[in-house]
Amino acid sequence: MPPARTTTLTLTTALTLTALTASTLTARADSSDPWIRSWGNNTGSQLGNGNTTLQPTPANVQGIARQDVQELAAGGAEPAGSGTTATPATAFTVALLKDGTVMSWGANTSGQIGNGTTNAQGAPAAVAGLSGIGHVAAGLNHALAVRNGRVLSWGSNTSGQLGNGVAAADPAGAQKVPVTVQSLDRVVDVGAGCDFSVALRDNGSVWTWGSATDGRLGIDDDKNNSSTPKQVKALTDVVAISVGCAHVLALGADGTVKSWGRNGDGQLGNDSKANSAVPVTVQYLDSVAKVSATTNGSFAVLDDGSVRAWGDNGSGQLGDGTTDDRTTPVPIDAVRGVKEIAGGPDHTIAALDNGSVIAWGANGAGQLGNGSTTQAATPVTALPAGSDISHVTAPTNARSSFAY
Repeated sequence: MPPARTTTLTLTTALTLTALTASTLTARADSSDPWIRSWGNNTGSQLGNGNTTLQPTPANVQGIARQDVQELAAGGAEPAGSGTTATPATAFTVALLKDGTVMSWGANTSGQIGNGTTNAQGAPAAVAGLSGIGHVAAGLNHALAVRNGRVLSWGSNTSGQLGNGVAAADPAGAQKVPVTVQSLDRVVDVGAGCDFSVALRDNGSVWTWGSATDGRLGIDDDKNNSSTPKQVKALTDVVAISVGCAHVLALGADGTVKSWGRNGDGQLGNDSKANSAVPVTVQYLDSVAKVSATTNGSFAVLDDGSVRAWGDNGSGQLGDGTTDDRTTPVPIDAVRGVKEIAGGPDHTIAALDNGSVIAWGANGAGQLGNGSTTQAATPVTALPAGSDISHVTAPTNARSSFAY
């Protein structure tokens, strides 16, 4: 579950890029900088820099050049509780390289880094047996990969989220190496939630498996967990998906956005806070280019690079100048030129068209990347203009950030 909110952020000024003063952007990064950058919490070694130390400024992921990376997926959570009730860190990261191989690192309590063990790994290493991969995804403690239209999975399978026809309790059910998801082909993309999985096929259909809690499978007539994929029959012509902890966004070919699953923070964007086991229409959106589901929030990047946001806003992570949850999309008017946006449980990061990365929201673990642990009501600069960054990602339930 997402970490409890420990602070309330009072925002008096709308997020605006103009708040990024000239002095914060004076130093330009060397455009030849070859590294994937990571920062924030590192209790699971998820930053890939060989240690478990909190990192409040961007550091290099060891052993992987940015130019070799096709896709990066971060997942997992931080430790919770204390004493005999404490749960270990599950945060981990998966990198798909342009040659079709996969590397992974971080916590490994359920075999989620796919190295054949449950031993943590502080630096990237190859996932044995994976080649020809086209996409990857990371959930709370399981991972997915697409190869030649088929889906492979590994890690925890407590709710059937591996899709191999079996659901087993950890640790006995930890799947330490990839297995094949049953009865699913022609897959072009995948997404991993906290305990469920989603696949998009080349015909625009969407398939789900794993936990059905709160309607996250999108199948109204089936309230049971599923260890094999089932079609979300109410959807057609979907071109992109994005998966949060317990909700899903689906972008249609006509530019509309559908959503389903948990809605306690308004993350479905349909002007309610009622969970939905069937897709509903996100209101007041058009000209959408990309969608991004965070832990309990949602974002849409429009064709012009502007942003709409809705859902959980307890730390100001939506960027609308308040800490109020939003049940329908609100504009983040001054944040422009967004190429990609992502977020964790209480912060948001964005890659801009000038090569910089900005961030806002909570910052207790240095997840904003500006060298402090002070939360920010307006965007701070994690990486300056000229950094040649195009992509950002963040773990499912951990306060970390990645740029590449």
